[in-house]
Amino acid sequence: MANPIYEYELTILEQHLDTFGHVNNAVYLTLYEEARWDFITKNNLGLKEILDKKIGPVLLDVQLTFKAELKNREKIKIVSQARPEMRNKYVMILDQKMIKEDGKVASTMTLSVGMMDLAARKLISPTPEWLNALGLKEFIEP
Repeated sequence: MANPIYEYELTILEQHLDTFGHVNNAVYLTLYEEARWDFITKNNLGLKEILDKKIGPVLLDVQLTFKAELKNREKIKIVSQARPEMRNKYVMILDQKMIKEDGKVASTMTLSVGMMDLAARKLISPTPEWLNALGLKEFIEP
């Protein structure tokens, strides 16, 4: 399936909140990361495979937008999807959003993601298994 959508459901908990009673800005990054680890692990590219093959994803930039408050004990869904085009032969683009139970979008995030050769400590073109896990078949010029 090309360009699949991955969903990750969770409940906002007390430890996610700041003194204003809504999710702390930095926690959004943690929750989005949980969703990314969930779908790469389900695609057999989790931490074990990353450490074994010494190739893994690195974030190069993040654009995070807050649209609606998330409060204690709200149930949300994080939706993740890679764009079919890549920024260049090294950089994939991933979109994520947090959706409240009523369907309202609470937050959106766009990431530039590169693949790093952990031994050489440099960016490499995504391997076919990483492209496949994200629903991308090959590098497509934007």
